[in-house]
Amino acid sequence: MTGTVDTAALAAWLREFARLVAENRERLTELDAAIGDADHGANMDRGMTAVVAAYDEAAPGTPAELFKRTGMTLVSKVGGASGPLYGTAFLRMAAAAGDATSLDGAAFAKVLRAGLEGVLARGKAEAGDKTMVDALAPAIDALDAALADGQPLQEALKATVRAAEEGRDATIPLIARKGRASYLGERSAGHQDPGATSVTLLLTAAATTLPGEA
Repeated sequence: MTGTVDTAALAAWLREFARLVAENRERLTELDAAIGDADHGANMDRGMTAVVAAYDEAAPGTPAELFKRTGMTLVSKVGGASGPLYGTAFLRMAAAAGDATSLDGAAFAKVLRAGLEGVLARGKAEAGDKTMVDALAPAIDALDAALADGQPLQEALKATVRAAEEGRDATIPLIARKGRASYLGERSAGHQDPGATSVTLLLTAAATTLPGEA
C-alpha cells in the first residue's frame, strides 16, 4: 500500500501550504528583494488566501476540481511570474487527475509530474537555471523513486522534501538564467531562489498533511 488521498486531504494540503506561505511571507519577500521584484511573498500570500476562500465558498468535489479551482485562482490573483507558473502547474495537475475521486501514491506522483511539465512548458526553464524547477524536479524524481521502492506515500513524501530542500539550497551559488534574476548576471549568485523556496513549502505541506497507508 502506498496510501490514498481524497479531495478533502488534498484541500488540507493546500490549506497548509497557504498557512506556510503566510508564515514565510517576509522571508520570501526578502529572498525576492535580493534578485527579483520583492513581491513573491506578497503575491503568493494573496493568491493562496484567495484559494482558501474559494474552497470555503464551495468545497471542490473531486481532486481535478480542486486543482482546477486552485490554478484558475492563482492565475487571476497572483502577479509576476508566480501566478502563471503555479497556475499552469495546478491546471495541468487537474487534467492529469481526470475523473478520479482519490489518488494513490502513483497517481499523486503522476499529477505532480504533470504540474512540473506545465512549469517547464510555461517557463522554459531547465535544471540549473535558478528557478522553482531546481527544487521541484528532483523532488518529484525522489517521490517516484521512493514509491517504486515500495515506500508508503507518507514516507515517500519525506524523501521528496529532502530532495526539494537540497535543490533549493543548491540554487544559492547558481547564476540565474531565467526570469527577473537573470538580469543581474553574476550578481544573482549567492542568493537562494524564492520560487524554489516556495515550492519546498508546498512539498513540506504535503509531507505534513497527507496520510500514509490507507
